[in-house]
Formats: sequence, structure tokens, C-alpha cells
Amino acid sequence: MSRYVALGSSMAAGPGLRPRAANAPRLSGRSAINYPHVVAERLSYDLVDVTFSGATTAHVLSERQRGTPPQIDALDGSETLVTVTIGGNDVGYVPLLVAAGLPRWVRSVPVVGPTVRSRLDVAARDDALAVVGDSLTAVGAEVRRRAPAARVLFVDYLTLLPPKGIRANPLPEDACETARRIAATLARLTADAAAATGCEVVSAAAASREHHAWSPDPWTTRFGLPVPGRAAPLHPNAAGMRAVADLVVAWLT
Repeated sequence: MSRYVALGSSMAAGPGLRPRAANAPRLSGRSAINYPHVVAERLSYDLVDVTFSGATTAHVLSERQRGTPPQIDALDGSETLVTVTIGGNDVGYVPLLVAAGLPRWVRSVPVVGPTVRSRLDVAARDDALAVVGDSLTAVGAEVRRRAPAARVLFVDYLTLLPPKGIRANPLPEDACETARRIAATLARLTADAAAATGCEVVSAAAASREHHAWSPDPWTTRFGLPVPGRAAPLHPNAAGMRAVADLVVAWLT
């Protein structure tokens, strides 16, 4: 059976989507119906899913995350397929939107206020965007080195927000505009990293523009409080995971 390793953050892991993947660390948020599981089932691949909510490119390449080894260590050179969905946490994409959706008075609370304000710092987001391209390229190069016979697919992030001119209540429009710019830049840098390292890219971002969280047929969830048993806010829902799996399977076949 062909070996498939899935690397990435919560946008691939699927926090809140039940059932939870067998033997997955609870804090990983890894779902048994995330897109790697759906792809593996459809193509009869032997899946090794090490996606982990909150992961950054550093967690893929070199850093342990909550006691788990760097994700890249899952590769042994026998892979047929590797998928990579990463980069958003490096630049604070979803954390920016979460912070923006909180009541303004939270920014003055001594315990959490500094964290919230830092997530809303546009200059800090721009500084992170300036370096994430190199980090994504490093991920692509190392995956290619460790899995030389595999097809390596960067799968970028589903579109979360509606286009400019459509409100994403309760999120303020200035934060949404910053987040749209972050998302567009991240998609471009992901494609650039794939091209620079001999990998391929599946553009979930482009395919989902009409399926943002405020659309009639959303593939992602809106801002709100987490609800047990439901997809995490501002993350793929079950339909979104199936849609990304459709894109990956179509690309491969």
C-alpha cells in the first residue's frame, strides 16, 4: 500500500470535527474526517497523519510541539505522497481574527490584554510575512530531500473571509482587510515555495472564494465561541475538508 504522510497545522488537522483520529494527541485537534483521512480512504493510501493544531513551519522542521517530535521526522523515504498545509500560524493569520472579534475591553485586561494587542499589531504581521516565504521554501526543500520519490503537494488555506464590501460580522473591517492581505500573500508565497523546491501546489484558497464562512455554502466556520463537537471557529468544516480532499484527489488523478 502506498505511504502518505500529512504535515501541517489546524487547517489540515480539523479541530472540533468528530470523530477524533485514533490515537491522536488530544491537543492536536486531529480529526478522522480531515482532508488527509478522506484522501487516504479514497485512494487506498496508508496514512501517517502528524498534522497538529497550532503548528508552525518550525514545528514541521525542527521543534517539538507539546511533546511530539518535529513533523518532518515522520518521513522515512518510502512515501508516495506528502501533503503540507502550513504557514498561517507563523504570520498570526487566524489569531489576528480571533483577537479582532473579542470585545475591545479585553485589550485592557492585564492577563490577556498584551497577547490580544500583539496579535492585532499589523507591523508585526508584516514582519512575519517578510520571512515566512523562506520558511515555506525550507519546508519544501527538506520534504523533497527526505522523500525523494514522493509527490509533494503544498495545499494552501481555504478562504475564510468574504471579499471586500461584504461584512463579516462581528469582525471589524480593518482587521478583515489586513487578514485578506495576509491570506493572499500567504497563498502566493506557498505557490512560490512549491515552485522553488520542485513541489506542487493545490490552491484551496482560489477554489473556495465563493465558499467563505459568510457564504450560503460555507466550507469554513465563522467567528464565535468554540462548541464541543463542532468545527473550531474560523476553521474548515466537514464540507470544507471534503472539498479539499476532492481537490487533492483530482490533482493526483
